[in-house]
Amino acid sequence: MPGKHVAGATAEPCRRCKDNISVLVVRSEPLCHDCFARYVHTKCIKRLETFRVNFAAEDQRRRILLPLSFGVASTTLLHILDLHLKTQRSKTGRTGFVIHVISIQDPEESLPTDRLLEKTRENYPDHQYASLPLHDVFRLIPDDASLRDLVPEPTGKQNLAPGEYLAHLIDSLTSATARADVLTTLRTRLIVEHARLNGCESILWGDSTTRLAEKTLAETAKGRGFSLPWQTADGLTPFGMNFHYPLRDVLKKELVAYINMSENKLASLVHESSPGATQASMSSKNTTIDDLMKQYFESVEENFPSIVSNVVRTAGKLEIAASTTSDLHCSLCSMPVPGGRFGIHGWGGDQQDGIDVQSAEGSSRLCYGCTRSIPQASRKANGT
Repeated sequence: MPGKHVAGATAEPCRRCKDNISVLVVRSEPLCHDCFARYVHTKCIKRLETFRVNFAAEDQRRRILLPLSFGVASTTLLHILDLHLKTQRSKTGRTGFVIHVISIQDPEESLPTDRLLEKTRENYPDHQYASLPLHDVFRLIPDDASLRDLVPEPTGKQNLAPGEYLAHLIDSLTSATARADVLTTLRTRLIVEHARLNGCESILWGDSTTRLAEKTLAETAKGRGFSLPWQTADGLTPFGMNFHYPLRDVLKKELVAYINMSENKLASLVHESSPGATQASMSSKNTTIDDLMKQYFESVEENFPSIVSNVVRTAGKLEIAASTTSDLHCSLCSMPVPGGRFGIHGWGGDQQDGIDVQSAEGSSRLCYGCTRSIPQASRKANGT
């Protein structure tokens, strides 16, 4: 690791190697550049024990998909995996898996996806890359009529193009939280479908400890807490795809420090509005639940990182109900809904407002959380 000086550096010797001067304090432990780099690498790679070299034929190597958002975490994950594969190849002449990188184009075109992806390809040319517009989710899942039924059809129009489906769906949502939630959900479904079509057995998400803590409270607040075992833990998901979180033991601030100390142009591949803690919008109308959780945990991790880690560890203790494998699935997020208790009437308690439980055979079956984001679809499905 190159010798850049970073904030938080001390004059103490590195507590691990004892030979070099520490450059930053990691969870009360002073570390030098090399030991800090080894710390981040080890935290990540130890989560990939199942991806050891298995000496299969070159065309039978396991394929994994890495969604790249050009944020600090996913960019660092690609960098570490690239180094890991090079190490494997130098030792054994082959690698344990093949990386497919996917980036989803921003519907609002605020992110220069194509330029950043091309720059990433130049720095890491050994992998396969693809870039897809978000509306491709309606093209790649043509048989999933329930997903299309969530889009209220405009008067006088039928057979909308995928881009029109997405635009009309987003325009129909009434809050910033609902729009952010639906976009994130559709992005996940598109990534999963792309992984399936390309023969990938697993998806490696770049979620840090901080991001997983944000997701834990945000999804709970949005009414989708039942899905946390699949959204925050390694293993098989209802999509029939394995999810892995190699950076789950690394805080975001540690990843920021890692990138800041790197001199291999890694920082130039990161596109974030601010390298520091996220600032919530001045307008409450434009502030989402995800924004609030992100702002909270990025501020907490500065002085109380154990709180962030405890949230993730607690979520990791949640168990999946045995009956969920045979349950019906939500039309939007595709998570199983125990007992077919769809919509607000299924889990809303006092929010039922006298609504009778309807049959789950409607065209748009939504879990409680997705019903809160797309109330129009819920009313349509319930005939109200």
